[in-house]
Amino acid sequence: MPRGRRSAPARVQWRKAKRPAGKQMDRLSRYKELLLSWNSRVNLIGPEVVRNLDDHIAEAIEAADLLRPSGEVLDFGSGGGLPAIPMAIVSPSAHVHLVEADARKWAFLKHVVRECELDCEVHGTRLETLLPQLDRSLRFGLVTSRAVGRPERWVPWLASHLSPQGRVALFQADEAASVPGFRTAATHRLTRGDSNHLVVLEMFHVEQPNG
Repeated sequence: MPRGRRSAPARVQWRKAKRPAGKQMDRLSRYKELLLSWNSRVNLIGPEVVRNLDDHIAEAIEAADLLRPSGEVLDFGSGGGLPAIPMAIVSPSAHVHLVEADARKWAFLKHVVRECELDCEVHGTRLETLLPQLDRSLRFGLVTSRAVGRPERWVPWLASHLSPQGRVALFQADEAASVPGFRTAATHRLTRGDSNHLVVLEMFHVEQPNG
């Protein structure tokens, strides 16, 4: 695990998203500092994200403003923490489950959660392994994921783990997502670029006839 003397916090530059204040801003800056430090030793994020890290963090804040996470939230394929960590920082009423199977990324996420004092649990396993192990009463009001696999395959696994009004929010290049048993409730074009969309899915609810 990378160690060394702590440097001055890296300050996030806010151009497109509403700037958080106080402790939230301090935590975002600390997250950015840790991400860049660890990434110099462990491959957490690619060169494009490093070059445009401020915009990626700001996009996560924009998404949090759209989605308003609260209660039980799950992020699948959390990687280096984008967008889940910034969203968790600015969503104090959310309890976030971070799911990441890569051991190095899992270790980083655990470190960030501890350093930034976040209300998060980090699960170092695959989604299909985790879901059967969860408490049967646990229901997620929101599930988020950025460009992980094929949503039409893994999103249906979540059906029995979502609350009645639960949503699945996909960060992806396309505006459309076709998932069996789910409908597109909203599509938002994010300001980081024309090919960045937030697609929000909801389960179909079949109305039972009276009588």
